[in-house]
Amino acid sequence: MQQSTPIGIDVGGPKIAAGLVDLADGRVLARRMVPTRAERGGAAVLDDALLLAEDLLAVGQNRDIVPQSIGVAVCELVDPQQHVTSAHTVAWHGLPIRERFAALLPAAVEADVRAHALAEARYGAGRGVPHYAFVSVGTGISSCLVIDGRPLAGARGNALVLASSPLTMRCDICGSVNRPILEEYAAGPALVARYTRAGGNAERGEQVLAAAAAGDQLASEIVVTAAEALGMAIGWLANVTDPAAIIIGGGLGTAGGSYWEALVDAVRAHIWADDTRTLPIVMAALGRDAGIVGAACAAPA
Repeated sequence: MQQSTPIGIDVGGPKIAAGLVDLADGRVLARRMVPTRAERGGAAVLDDALLLAEDLLAVGQNRDIVPQSIGVAVCELVDPQQHVTSAHTVAWHGLPIRERFAALLPAAVEADVRAHALAEARYGAGRGVPHYAFVSVGTGISSCLVIDGRPLAGARGNALVLASSPLTMRCDICGSVNRPILEEYAAGPALVARYTRAGGNAERGEQVLAAAAAGDQLASEIVVTAAEALGMAIGWLANVTDPAAIIIGGGLGTAGGSYWEALVDAVRAHIWADDTRTLPIVMAALGRDAGIVGAACAAPA
């Protein structure tokens, strides 16, 4: 009989991924995935996530695995009482998320970036690092600090917003006000939007990265400028929090190539203190299973 094998459910913008996770080593023993299709509304997305949990319960029974709990990670703000308090991507604000899952098994709800950071602390690039900044770059851009293996949620659960708010600046010469939002410039959908506006053809951020790697100068300029802009924000994060390391995850964050190179260079260029500037900047280690494993790590013990 397998022990310590919760169900982890990662609810993101493109997909809902779920799995049975062996917490002894972080292995995913069974996986399920469906498109999120958030445009249908929060109730429909919740129903799909619950169906995945029920399916995995049945899978566990067939394999003589008895999950004891469920962890749900969602790409929204989650407060210390495990209420979803935003509806930027998935409209779960105000819905009884934990209560619905708790009808199946004891359940917990966590913000996806904190869940991923927790998984990296236990099984990935954060093992043995006492104090690090974790940044997730994909459909959105989020961050959190991890201190002694515990992600810092903040007083209201909102200590994850790195790139969603406007960076307001007024021009001294003409008086015009710019309010750029970094996430709309450097995240995956932003790469697609900027590339297509300039005449390129792509539906996913990975395609823009591939075009840049193949020598497309337009794609390369968009990829590099996005990474440089994000690197400025991560450098600021390092200046404020002085972490022992920076770990970067998510689909773009672990893509490598020119995006990664420009990102790392920009982070170091925007760090003020000389001895902080040389800190390790590394990719997250858990790859495609990060969300599922992180959600399982957040499940009730």
